[in-house]
Amino acid sequence: MTEEGREDNSWHPEDTDRPRIDWGLLRRAGRLVDIVGHTPAVRLDKLTKGRFTLIAKLEGLNPGGSVKDRTALAMVMDGIRRGVLTRERRILDATSGNTGIGYAWIGAALDIGVTLCVPANASPERFAILKAFGAEVIKTDPLEATDGSQRVARQMKAEDPDRWFYPDQYANNANWRVHMRTTGPELWTQSREALTHFVSVIGTTGTLVGSSRFFRTMGNTIRIVEVQPDSAIHGLEGIKHLPTVDVPEIYDPEAKDELIRVSTEEAQDMCRFVARLEGVLAGPSGGANLVAAMRVAERAREEKRHLVIGLLLPDSGTRYLHDPFWTGEGSSGEGGNTAGKDGERET
Repeated sequence: MTEEGREDNSWHPEDTDRPRIDWGLLRRAGRLVDIVGHTPAVRLDKLTKGRFTLIAKLEGLNPGGSVKDRTALAMVMDGIRRGVLTRERRILDATSGNTGIGYAWIGAALDIGVTLCVPANASPERFAILKAFGAEVIKTDPLEATDGSQRVARQMKAEDPDRWFYPDQYANNANWRVHMRTTGPELWTQSREALTHFVSVIGTTGTLVGSSRFFRTMGNTIRIVEVQPDSAIHGLEGIKHLPTVDVPEIYDPEAKDELIRVSTEEAQDMCRFVARLEGVLAGPSGGANLVAAMRVAERAREEKRHLVIGLLLPDSGTRYLHDPFWTGEGSSGEGGNTAGKDGERET
């Protein structure tokens, strides 16, 4: 019998050596593929003043509002295909917010429950969106950031393994593979196959690793730039300062050619500047990418070739409008992160 011919939850005794796949659930999830990704890219010509070409993908236009929709759907599809995600289980994972939002809307669409471990200092907009999609949220110690959230999620999985589908986005190969399959090729096409640099912040590191592995198939002419916060105490939500946190299992240090560190204030100032200059409302991770791209271009001013730098704006600034930096009234990064109350930034 073909895959299309199976009924929902059908199971055949002769399939003992195959995973018990919920074919109906897989078909429903497959229908979501067409609405995730394929995001537009814009040239930020006023920002670059013609010195180089800067192409930014607007990942905030995904259904859940961020690049993490790609990751969440890929891991859900992978879980269904392997037979470890069924309608009887809830999705459980640790998240700084955006991947969790991806799980939440996908879970709602598939009638699957979602439980998320989130640092208590994630932005209030993230918590509001998760609540709107009906996800259960467990707030974890803000001082431990997502490392603490991962520990809580792992303990919950260990205590009741049959209840949960635990993708563990920080260790899941479906995370980086979706970027090798979709994000990288999309940006390559949108650059008219002229990309010279790819710039990416890291959180789970999936975007950097997967996109880099695609670009490596184009040869070694595309330089890969990894972006991290400049200190352990920072206000760039969802971005990791690798020297002081648990390094994600999927991280590949060979994926990058160079590392640039960006401060919270630089990223936030860039968000405000680009919003008013280009009419693009980017979140701080996108601001960090833009700061790094400008540094790359500045260092290469003596080069004869024309640079074409590609990057993602991973989410929209609408998720951070509670923060006063948009109006120039202050920065949550000034004086460090107090990280003791709901709504403050993740460290």
